[in-house]
Amino acid sequence: MLLGFALVSMPLILALLDATAYMDQLTTQSQTAVEQAAEAARSSRVLMEQVTTMERLARQYLILGDDSLLVEYAKVRHSFKQTTSDMSLLPLSDTQLRELNRTIDKEQALFEQLGAGNANDTGRKQLIEGYIELSELANGVLKQSNRLIDREIEHMGAAARRAQRSLLWQFAASIPLGVLIATLFAFLIAKPIRQLDHAIRQLGSAEFATGIHVHGPADLVYLGQRLEWLRQRLIELEEQKTKFLHQVSHELKTPLTALREGSELLADGSSGALNRQQGEIAEILRHNSLRLQYLIEGLLGHQQALDSVSRLELRPVDIADIVREVAEEHKLAIAARKLNLNLSLTPSMLTADADKLRVVVDNLLSNALKYSPDGGTISFAVRTENDIILVEVDDAGPGIAAEDSERVFDWFFQGKLGHQGRIKGSGLGLAIAREIVLAHRGNIEVITNRGPGAHFRVSLPVLRTPGTA
Repeated sequence: MLLGFALVSMPLILALLDATAYMDQLTTQSQTAVEQAAEAARSSRVLMEQVTTMERLARQYLILGDDSLLVEYAKVRHSFKQTTSDMSLLPLSDTQLRELNRTIDKEQALFEQLGAGNANDTGRKQLIEGYIELSELANGVLKQSNRLIDREIEHMGAAARRAQRSLLWQFAASIPLGVLIATLFAFLIAKPIRQLDHAIRQLGSAEFATGIHVHGPADLVYLGQRLEWLRQRLIELEEQKTKFLHQVSHELKTPLTALREGSELLADGSSGALNRQQGEIAEILRHNSLRLQYLIEGLLGHQQALDSVSRLELRPVDIADIVREVAEEHKLAIAARKLNLNLSLTPSMLTADADKLRVVVDNLLSNALKYSPDGGTISFAVRTENDIILVEVDDAGPGIAAEDSERVFDWFFQGKLGHQGRIKGSGLGLAIAREIVLAHRGNIEVITNRGPGAHFRVSLPVLRTPGTA
C-alpha cells in the first residue's frame, strides 16, 4: 500500500519539482533581463549626457579656442568610450548594435575633425551639425534601450506561457497516470481481499474440503495462511465432533436398550400386576425411554445427513421429473387425507445431484402433507426466471409464525403451530433441505406475503456446476 501511494504521488511530485525548476529558471531569467535592461537604459542616459557634454565643450572650443577645453573634452570622451564598451557587452539586438556603432563611429570622426583645427566658418558649421547628428544617434540608442526593456518583458511573458503550458500538460498527464496506477494497485489489493472474503464465506458455510490460498501482499498472504490454519483446526474439530457423536450414541444405546426392555416388561405386567400408580410410573419410564431413543437417533441422523450432503454426484437433471416422481410416491398418503395436489411444472434442466434434489423435494412435500388439513390443497410449481429455477410449495396449513421464518431451517427446530400428521417430526427435514440447496449454490426461503399456509421457495442456478461442500 505504501508503494502504491508512493507511485501514485510520484507523477505529481515530479510535476511539482519541474514546476519549481521552471519557476526558478523564470525568476533567474527575469532578474537577469531586468538587470540588463536597467543597465542598458542607465548607460544610454549616461551616453546621452556625455554626448551633450562633448557637444557643449566642442562648441565652446570652436568659439574660444581654449586648449584646456580640449583636455576636458578628452576626459569626457574617455568616459564615453568606456560607456559604449560596457553597452556593447549587453545582449543588444542587431538594430541596437548598429545604432551604437554608428554613434561610436560618428564621435570618432567628429573628434578627428575637431583635433584637425578647422577654424573657418564652414568647418565649424559642419562640426556643429555633426554633433547635432551625434546627439540624435545617442537619442536613438536610448530609444533602442527602452525597446530592449519591452523586448525582455515580451520574452519573459513568452517563457511564462511556455512554462504554464508545460505544467498544464504535465498535470494533465499525471492525473490519468495516477488514476491508472491507483487502479492497478487497487486491483492488486482487492484481488487477495476477495480471496480472503471467499475463504471466510467458505469457512462460514462449513466448506472445509477446499484449501485456502491467498496471493498478493505479504500481510494478506499471512492472513490467508492463518485462515488455512483455522480451516485445518475446524476439520479436526469436526472429526472430533463426529467421533464424539458416534461414541456417545453407541454408549447410550446399551443402557437405553435395557431401560426400554425393563419399562416394557413393567408396563406389560410380565413381572407381576401393577397398581394404578405403579402403572403410571412404568408408562412414564417407557415414554421417556422412547423419547431418549428418538433424540439419539436424531443425533445420528443429523451427522449422516451432513456426511451425505458433502458428496454430490453431478449430472444434468430435470427437476420437474423429480417432482412428478416424488408426488407419485406420496399418492396413497394424499388420497388417504383427501388432499388436492396441484402441479404446475415447466421442464427445467440444471446440473445437480438428482438423489439429493429428490430429498429436498420429498422433505418439502412431506412437510406440506404433515401440516395440511384433511381435504386441503397443496400447490407445487417449477419454473425458470432469468437463468434461475424456482421451486415453490404452498399448503393450506396453519403456516409459519413470523418469528420462526428463519429458524425453521435450524437443526432439530420444530414450529409452535401444530401439524396434522400421525408421526411427530424430527426437525431435520428442512435443515437437510437447506444444506443440500446451499451445496448446489442455491437458496431456500419462507415467503411470508402469500396469505394463509406455509410457502417455501427454492432457487437454483440453471446448468451451472456447483462446488461441493
